[in-house]
Amino acid sequence: GWAKLPGVTLSECTIGIIGVGAIGREVARRAAVFGARVLGHDPVEPPAHIIASTGIEMVVLDQLLRESDFVTIHCDLNSTSHRLINRNALAKMKPTAFLINTARGPIVEEFALTEALLSKRLAGAALDVFEVEPLPRASPLRGLKNVLMAAHTSNSSPAAWERVHRSTIDNLIRGLKEVTRMAA
Repeated sequence: GWAKLPGVTLSECTIGIIGVGAIGREVARRAAVFGARVLGHDPVEPPAHIIASTGIEMVVLDQLLRESDFVTIHCDLNSTSHRLINRNALAKMKPTAFLINTARGPIVEEFALTEALLSKRLAGAALDVFEVEPLPRASPLRGLKNVLMAAHTSNSSPAAWERVHRSTIDNLIRGLKEVTRMAA
């Protein structure tokens, strides 16, 4: 027999996106297609056509953390995002919420995340980046049943390698042309 497991559909959820750049926008488009309420937080407001096409509601970080069922991180790592998700931020999230980090490991304070997961102040996490990589063998995250971990390998296909190499070569050629122009 098939067990009827309790679940949730995306149309019943609020997805909070931290970092509404190129990747965050694509996540917003996909979540909107499934009928999810989509909240976004970014220091730079996306263009009006992005907001209109995705239905994303731009909000302050505290509101995003309080109202989201899933918080997914897509910002870059800089001085303002380092440990952005810390003990205080995690305390604002619903105990039924999940944190997803596929951006950069140091955006999330792992010790605080581990505490929140162990104490059931957070339902779960999905991570493919860590504060220290590779993740140390002694990390308590490794033993938690409410954590999914994967390697950060989105750029590991031959086609992706080709795009990265082509981009590097194009940037080098542009730089050399600029240096040559300035020297002339």
